[in-house]
Amino acid sequence: MLLPSIFGNDFFDDFEKSFPLRTWGRETDNLGGLMKADVKENDNGYEVHLDLPGFKKEDVKAQLKDGYLTVSATRQSSLDNDKNEKFIRRERYMGTVSRSFYVGENLTEEDIKAKFDNGTLILCLPKVPEKKVEEDRYITIEG
Repeated sequence: MLLPSIFGNDFFDDFEKSFPLRTWGRETDNLGGLMKADVKENDNGYEVHLDLPGFKKEDVKAQLKDGYLTVSATRQSSLDNDKNEKFIRRERYMGTVSRSFYVGENLTEEDIKAKFDNGTLILCLPKVPEKKVEEDRYITIEG
């Protein structure tokens, strides 16, 4: 049975997002497909590619704290200023999204290089050798 659709989406899309009983192959993340991440390893370190379509460089922030690298991005709506407009449907995301990755406690902010290009944030993280754990040393007791 075919169901009526509006703007190319199924009639039950909004219902399923509110009450996710089954996924039926659809995305169920609350980011709506934003901030998809690819992580690749090379000889020198790791490269993280984060998709941030529609965001500007000024809207993106990256913070390193307690071994976690957190990337957040905020988008404001310029349409919210006009209260006389009535929207029938609104699909563009407005608000804040963030992702966190554990990168270890040995990295510093200076170690991480970031570049924003065409809606993609590229983070380069070096491989930092683990701190060596010293073997137990004992003091010789004479007597």
